[in-house]
Amino acid sequence: MKTILHIKSSSNLNGSVTRKIGALTVKGLKETHPDSRTIERDLVASNIPHLSPEVLGAMFSGKNDDSSLALSRQLIDELLASDIIVLEAPMYNFSIPSVLKAWIDHVVRSGKTFQYGATGAQGMLTGKRAIIVLGRGGVYSEGPYKVMDYQETYLRAILGFIGITEVESIYIEGVATGPETITKALATATERAHAVTHR
Repeated sequence: MKTILHIKSSSNLNGSVTRKIGALTVKGLKETHPDSRTIERDLVASNIPHLSPEVLGAMFSGKNDDSSLALSRQLIDELLASDIIVLEAPMYNFSIPSVLKAWIDHVVRSGKTFQYGATGAQGMLTGKRAIIVLGRGGVYSEGPYKVMDYQETYLRAILGFIGITEVESIYIEGVATGPETITKALATATERAHAVTHR
């Protein structure tokens, strides 16, 4: 049985294109894996906090049972339990939402999701698959603005760092340039979501 971890990070709770395509992606995965279960993690609705001095101190002191790390342990457990991660990320100022960065800071922990060995850092979450749903107001997958993409490049780097190297992207681009572009972008993303989930 597959476990799908569905992570939402858009502050637009009603009209978000990443939430729309993310939901379609999870639906497609459930059609392919009808016996799967889904862990829903809405980072905005659950108000994931940024690291406090207490949490950071406990992380670096190695006090893994410290009560301040309870949320971090819960988020890591969700990640460890999953086989497929569907990660929705709108582009905010060329990068990811701060709430998604906060989630990353809670789950990327030495000895938990990566470790240091003789050859350097080694990811501990190998064998998992990630689908990242990327919403963008402009076009950043190609063309002159590609160099300003700190969204996909960062997510692929951080996922790879913890051992998740099977990563597929679904782009929803140009949504700030008019209704016709939005319609086209959603249609393209819907086709892509179907392709990556029905195989």
